[in-house]
Amino acid sequence: MEKEDLRKELKVSAIENGTVIDHIPTNNVFQVIKILNLTEYNNQLLIGTNLESRKMGKKGIIKVTNKFFESDEINKIALVAPSATLIIIKNFEVVEKKKVEVPDTAEKIVRCFNPNCITNNENISTKFTVIDKVELKLRCHYCEKITARKNISFRE
Repeated sequence: MEKEDLRKELKVSAIENGTVIDHIPTNNVFQVIKILNLTEYNNQLLIGTNLESRKMGKKGIIKVTNKFFESDEINKIALVAPSATLIIIKNFEVVEKKKVEVPDTAEKIVRCFNPNCITNNENISTKFTVIDKVELKLRCHYCEKITARKNISFRE
């Protein structure tokens, strides 16, 4: 085999059970970690950023051992990294692979950026309608203000 035929690949250990979040835009990897509260996670966590990708040029990846995400967590991922793919691993085998989808509504996961909104002043859960899934714009159910991607912040 000639030298130029050798492929350069990153090899990391496989996980027995857990979730791989792949195809994360490089500049969103640490935001995904933060919104999923993975800084507090006590099992094995592998984070890769600025990795070569045929699809995206550069990408990020997060491997989380013994963790399977709930729908509200998947919605958070979709809002931050709509190009992400979730890969579910059980007994070292891929049992499911799916692209995240930006939801039609976002309930209890995003804060309204309007300081006068009732959700910021009373104990009321937030509710947004996603009015633009590409540019990511959310309309608050209560004050009807539109939150753009750059202003989205997540509830703890």
